[in-house]
Amino acid sequence: MEEDGFEGEPNRVELGTCLSSYIDNGSTESHRYFLCRRTVLEMLRDRGYTPTTSDADLTLQQFREIYGQSPDVDRLKLSAVHRSDPSKRILVIFCGTGSVKVNAIRNIAGQIVNKDTLHGLILIVQNQITNQAMKAVDLFSFKVEIFQITDLLVNITKHALKPNHQVLTEEEKQKLLKQYSIEEKQLPRMLRTDAIARYYGLEKGQVVKVTYDGDMTMSHVTYRCVW
Repeated sequence: MEEDGFEGEPNRVELGTCLSSYIDNGSTESHRYFLCRRTVLEMLRDRGYTPTTSDADLTLQQFREIYGQSPDVDRLKLSAVHRSDPSKRILVIFCGTGSVKVNAIRNIAGQIVNKDTLHGLILIVQNQITNQAMKAVDLFSFKVEIFQITDLLVNITKHALKPNHQVLTEEEKQKLLKQYSIEEKQLPRMLRTDAIARYYGLEKGQVVKVTYDGDMTMSHVTYRCVW
């Protein structure tokens, strides 16, 4: 009679083969860049921009075939123009793994062409940015946003527990205030440091319509003004 262990051996081998298909044998570095860059492309589209690249639908394997296991951050740069106003251009630059120092900001400034047409710059960093580098950033004539790469590994707007956020136009905002006979300061507030506000690049005074609709919360709509 065969021992139970021998009878169960094929099942264990089969299970191991099945599970191996879920193991990522590539580099963690390339996986992080892939996830972050995909979120950035989605973020630009949600802000009304049209990226000049078609990389948004790449699989992880395709991303690695193009950029390798240790991607060159210069090749990951992105630019996009606004759909409603093509004169508005935004640039996304990825920084390396080290601390971002003032020389790195100077190098970035040297890479930017047509500064007069640049509406904004997004820097993706992986480490601290020094005080001197921050002072150099403040000298730019356009808006600069800084994200840690870990902030963008997941698109927070797609989280199952997150309500739907819709940014109102100035016209829609004024219509809302008139409808309820209120001033913007009477609306519930959302800080500019809020993750959603940062995702959409919101400025003070902008209003967001927040729609709650799910099993965890009752269906209702509220509005928040960015401060």
